[in-house]
Amino acid sequence: MSLSNLNDRSAAIFRHIVETYLKSGDPVGSRTLSRAQNIALSPATIRNVMSDLEEAGLLAAPHTSAGRIPTDLGLRLFVDGMMEVGNLTQDERASIKGKCAASGRNLEDVLADATKALSGLSQCASVVMVPKHDLKVKHIEFVPISQAQALVVLVSEDGSVENRVIDIPLGLPPSALVQAGNYLSARLVGHSLESMQGAIQAELASRQAELDTLAARVVESGIAVWSGGAEETASLLVSGQSKLLENIEAAGDLERIRQLFEELERKKDLIKLMELAKDGRGVRLFIGAENNLFSLSGSSLVVSPYMNATNNVVGVIGVIGPTRLNYARIVPMVDYTAQVVSRLLNSPS
Repeated sequence: MSLSNLNDRSAAIFRHIVETYLKSGDPVGSRTLSRAQNIALSPATIRNVMSDLEEAGLLAAPHTSAGRIPTDLGLRLFVDGMMEVGNLTQDERASIKGKCAASGRNLEDVLADATKALSGLSQCASVVMVPKHDLKVKHIEFVPISQAQALVVLVSEDGSVENRVIDIPLGLPPSALVQAGNYLSARLVGHSLESMQGAIQAELASRQAELDTLAARVVESGIAVWSGGAEETASLLVSGQSKLLENIEAAGDLERIRQLFEELERKKDLIKLMELAKDGRGVRLFIGAENNLFSLSGSSLVVSPYMNATNNVVGVIGVIGPTRLNYARIVPMVDYTAQVVSRLLNSPS
């Protein structure tokens, strides 16, 4: 279904239903539409059009209500082809910029305040995917913990420490662990692991690394634990979940929010979904059952990627809430927040 399949009358009625529903959250009936200034049609004619839109999968009738609400497909059609994106006020821009800048240079502090700003302005929960390994490495070493395992200790320049356990060959001499640590330190210190990982793996694959066989295996294992997927390389910050509980009027709404809370707890699944938004620029929307993660709660995710000092996309920030979001307001809000975060990460000060 596309806008070209709708005549002017159907498109006008469809637009009005969606816009009214997004404002009120209530099903929209033919009598309400007939009173609209820009729709000079009888309730009977409107009902026929609504029936056609329902048959096309763009509208649905909840319970026994005479009114209609947009389906996820209908919301997608509206967002992609009809929605007029609004502009943020100067106060809103200043609020986002001020709260983000006040955090200084620490990445997680910047992102934590950015999510708080987004949550406060959108009155929804906000989420941000935080890259774990875009920080420059200060120190790395391998510490034996048993005959078959070693601990990889990675210290970043911001002072954060991460430990991972890796398997090592039985009988590995301590000198091999020292050699592996020295090799990685020589290449990583002052650089991010993400930026150097490919070069190290290529060097190991071409056997140009000045390492004996056992030490090379340790290095490969150490690199592998930081390249195991989105859940290994990123974390998720969520802010403002309590705002989702405001303005709940029906038991069904409370159940949907409960489902959404459960989905937010499954952070690995949400990170995988947000990873999809890293492939492009600009805002991306995931609406309701378009994704299996939100099939039960009927939620929407509006996100935009942000970039580091080398203009590489390193994370994603946005808003999550019921499908009845004010998309026209939230889309520019998310876009501007991502731009502010990117500029802060690009600033040498």
